[in-house]
Amino acid sequence: MKKTSARYGMAFGLLGALLVLLLVWNINAGSVHLSPGEIFRILRGVCLGEGDTNYRIVWGIRLPRILAALILGGALSVSGFLLQTFFANPIAGPYVLGISSGAKLTVSLTMIFLLSRGMVSGSLALILAAFVGSLISMGFVLLISRRVRKMSILVICGVMIGYICSAVTDFVVTFAEDSNIVNLHNWSLGSFSGMSWDNVAVMGAVVGVTVALAFLLSKPIGAYQMGEVYAQNMGVNIKAFRVALILLSSVLSACVTAFAGPISFVGIAVPHLMKSLFRTAKPIVILPACFLGGGVFCLFCDLVARTVFAPTELSISSVTAVFGAPVVIYMMVSRRAKGASGGNLS
Repeated sequence: MKKTSARYGMAFGLLGALLVLLLVWNINAGSVHLSPGEIFRILRGVCLGEGDTNYRIVWGIRLPRILAALILGGALSVSGFLLQTFFANPIAGPYVLGISSGAKLTVSLTMIFLLSRGMVSGSLALILAAFVGSLISMGFVLLISRRVRKMSILVICGVMIGYICSAVTDFVVTFAEDSNIVNLHNWSLGSFSGMSWDNVAVMGAVVGVTVALAFLLSKPIGAYQMGEVYAQNMGVNIKAFRVALILLSSVLSACVTAFAGPISFVGIAVPHLMKSLFRTAKPIVILPACFLGGGVFCLFCDLVARTVFAPTELSISSVTAVFGAPVVIYMMVSRRAKGASGGNLS
């Protein structure tokens, strides 16, 4: 027990140290470099005058973007963990199963509808639209899962749903006005840029409440990981529990898509990395670890997206795919190797 607690403490300490390092690094990264003393002065709210450009850069541009990457990265990782629990498979995730693409489609339709009428789409409207799209895509996946037993086929069907939603989105964008296309194109690539403090407040409230509710389900999730029969014997209402998992994961993935566009592989790779780091799948440990790990992962990927080819900025989804896809490939290969060795031993 002491060794386990020490390992958890060291793992959380490592994530905390990486978070602090990346926070400072992201604040300093950019065309304007700041000294540690100046960063500390600005964070304390000390402004040397109305024309302090560095103060406006940090508080008006960099900090909202950093907090958005932290919050949305954590949300995407927790959403992936909930979906992996629901389908009892580590390669389930909002991007792979087409849930993010469904949210992308409904958000695109909403943005075009409102922009064509000279209206600005609010944060809550985009989240609601993305939530509806997430539920529709999840509904198709659930219908397919009733007829398909193999998870590999279900994942393929999810990928196909994603392609269909993306194709419809491209078709709609083709006939949109030029100004609308510019807005949609920047958003659809995936990016944390352009975040405001109002955006951060809304996403913080939505994600905070949803993650807290997911954490309250730690015991039912732990029982469900042992199998449906075991969970029922422990008093878990399976139908209500599964509905709760669907709703919570859909809200989290919808919030991410509404603000930052579709982001790939975070929901699959980060939960696996956290389970490997902590050497456990206990929800009471993995849920906060996934949120913290997802934030660290997205902060790192956003830093790469902004600085590697500066002043050109890469889409965040491209960077997360570069670092997340190898983790998923390794996970699938190692699981297959373990299964083969287990079969030989038997």
